[in-house]
Amino acid sequence: MKPIILTGDRPTGSLHLGHYVGSLKNRVAFQEDYRQFLIIADAQALTDHFERPEMVRDNVVQVALDYLAVGLDPGRNTCFVQSQVPALCELTSYLMNLVTVSRLQRNPTIKEEIKQKGFDESLPVGFFCYPVSQAADILAFNADAVPVGDDQNPMIEQTNEIARKFNSIYGGSYLKEVKAIVGSIGRLPGIDGKTKMSKSLGNAIFLKDSAEDLRRKVNLMFTDPNHIRVSDPGSIAGNVVFMFLDFFDSNVQELHELKQHYQKGGLGDGQLKKRLIEILDSLIAPIRHRRMQYESDIGYVRKVLEDGTREAREIASEKVAEVKRVMKLTYF
Repeated sequence: MKPIILTGDRPTGSLHLGHYVGSLKNRVAFQEDYRQFLIIADAQALTDHFERPEMVRDNVVQVALDYLAVGLDPGRNTCFVQSQVPALCELTSYLMNLVTVSRLQRNPTIKEEIKQKGFDESLPVGFFCYPVSQAADILAFNADAVPVGDDQNPMIEQTNEIARKFNSIYGGSYLKEVKAIVGSIGRLPGIDGKTKMSKSLGNAIFLKDSAEDLRRKVNLMFTDPNHIRVSDPGSIAGNVVFMFLDFFDSNVQELHELKQHYQKGGLGDGQLKKRLIEILDSLIAPIRHRRMQYESDIGYVRKVLEDGTREAREIASEKVAEVKRVMKLTYF
């Protein structure tokens, strides 16, 4: 049997190029050699979007559309909705007893996210405890690996701590420790040059963007404010257009020559942006086309989610039944 991967996204918006570079491209490759469970983590999204449940609900289908559009095959992947698998919530409640408040407070990932979101006394308990929920998601499917960025490694460490503690207490190997697959590609910046591309920051290029939207966003990209005339020498450092070209331009030699030309002078920003637009549109256009095809048959998309969720529900329920058995929680 193929090794198992658990991965997914929070449905807080349509997916963008940052998602593609950071995870989606790899997932398409992984489906050849792994059995993937793709979780659309709507329950987790509600931990900091609890006042906007309609937004979370609507984006479940949007994320599924993006999955299908990039080439994730429902015949080889199990795509499911987190909140519709009750066993995950039940397993989370049991695992919470194995984690202290002080341990959660030391988790650098959660500490940074609390800071980014401006939580203080208003920190929701659900958000504070989501590393435990994430551990339950991973452990319920006997995952062998989880693809993560460097900033998510502490979540995997915490998951394995929970698994080891459970196994130690109940005397067996009931919960499997998981390996982190750390991506080698850096984080794609936003079109404004900020370190993170995100819908909330308004600096994202979405996989569903039209050709006109793409052109407009690339033309807004920061280059070098001192590169006023084409003849002026330009700087590569902090130049967002070159950052994107480094990610997406496959002609390494030609890109190197363009950088030298730009630094020497005589190469306009408009010419660079035109090149980037063409490269990005060649990537996004087929995804956009497939997404429109799936959009015309939303019934099929919902069926993919329904079938995947049914399968996930059965697997997670079996794991929780085993957990309850070893915890002596079987009465009838």
